[in-house]
Amino acid sequence: MIIMKYLIRAKVEVDGNVEKSDIIGAIFGQTEGMFGPDFDLRDLQDKGRIGRIIVDIKRQGNKTVGEVLVPSNLDKAETALVAAMLEFVDKVGPFNAKIRITDIIDVRYERIKKIKERAKEILQRWLKERTIDVKEIINEIEEAVRIAHMIYYGPERLPAGPDVDKSDTLIIVEGRADVLNLLRYGYKNVIAVEGAKGEIPETIVKLSKGKKNVIAFVDGDRAGDMIVRELIRVAKVDYVAKAPPGREVEELTGKEIAKALKNAVPLKTYLQQIQEVSKPEAKPIPEVEAAEVTGAIQIPPHVIDDVKKLRGTLEAIVYNNEWKPIDKLPVKDIVDYLISSGEEKKKVYAIVMDGIITQRVVDAASVRGVKLIIGARTGIISKMPTEVTLLTYDDILH
Repeated sequence: MIIMKYLIRAKVEVDGNVEKSDIIGAIFGQTEGMFGPDFDLRDLQDKGRIGRIIVDIKRQGNKTVGEVLVPSNLDKAETALVAAMLEFVDKVGPFNAKIRITDIIDVRYERIKKIKERAKEILQRWLKERTIDVKEIINEIEEAVRIAHMIYYGPERLPAGPDVDKSDTLIIVEGRADVLNLLRYGYKNVIAVEGAKGEIPETIVKLSKGKKNVIAFVDGDRAGDMIVRELIRVAKVDYVAKAPPGREVEELTGKEIAKALKNAVPLKTYLQQIQEVSKPEAKPIPEVEAAEVTGAIQIPPHVIDDVKKLRGTLEAIVYNNEWKPIDKLPVKDIVDYLISSGEEKKKVYAIVMDGIITQRVVDAASVRGVKLIIGARTGIISKMPTEVTLLTYDDILH
C-alpha cells in the first residue's frame, strides 16, 4: 500500500448538469500532453505517483458544484504543477467549468500531528495511573493470611474464625469482611450473619445459646441497629458493641475494635438507649418530603429507586446538591471523573455506584467535595475523611 504525501483539494463549478465521470474525464483529457508524456496524469496514476481522483458533487439549479481531491506522491514542486494544471480545465462536455485550488495538505504532517495529540492523551492517562502503593500491597498480603485463617461454619457456611466453637465468648458481626478484619487483629471467636435481614441463620441461634457471653458487634448505622433487633428476637445476645457513627466494623483499626468491644453495653442498657434516641419528635425534612434519613443525610425516594436499578449494571450515577442526576458512567471511570478538571464537576454532591467503595474513590471524592457515597459494599478504608459519608446498599434497602 502506497501512502500519499500530499492531497490537492479544489472546488469545481460546471454550468450544467454533469456526472462525476464527466469531470474526471475532462481532467484527464484537457491535461493530456500538456507537459509531455512523462507528466501525463494517466501515466502518473499507473506508476503510483498520484492516486485515484475523487469527485464529490451536488446539483444547484442548472449548475453542478463540488470538490475534487487528488492524492499525490510527487515532490512539492511537481504536486504544485499538477494543481496548476487542474485550474486550466475550463470545459466539462459542452459546459463551461471552473476549478480552483483551495488547499494542498501535507498528509504526513497531519498524520504526525494526530500521532502527537494521541501521544499527549496516552501520557496524561499514564500519569494518572497509580504508582505502586506499598501499604496496599501489605494489606493484600495480610488479607491473604486472614482468608487462610477464616473457616465456613455450619450448614449455611457462615464466615467465622477458627475458635468459634472453642471460646466461651462469641462475637457476632454482620458480614465476611467484618470477620476478616477481626481475624487481622487476633479475634478468632467471631462469626458473621452475612447481612441477614429478617431471618437469622439457625446456626447462629444454636451457637449463641451454648456460650457464656455473646457480643453483637455491628456497624455504627441504622442497619446495624436492625441487625441487633433481628438477633435478639431469636438468639441469645448479652452485650452490644457498635462501630463509631457512620463507620463499619470492617474498616476499624485494632485500637478502634478493642475500644468498641471494651465499651460494649449490656443488652438491656442498649435497648434503653435506643428508646431514648427515638423519643424526640422527628423534625420535618425541608424541601424533600418522604425522604429516607440516614444519619444526617436525607436521601429522596427517587435515589433509592436508582439504587435498586443500578444493581448488576456496574455503573454509577452522580448527583448535585438538589439530588438531580448530572452524569451516569461506568464505575471503573469514577476516579478519573472526580479528579478531572471542569466546572461542572464542582457540583458533585453524592454518588451512587454499583461497585466497591475503595480508598481511591474516597480520596478522589474528598478532594472534589462529595458528601455521600453509596456503594454495593465498601473495601478496606484506612483513611476516612470526616466530611464524606459512606453507605452500602444494605443501609439503604432495608
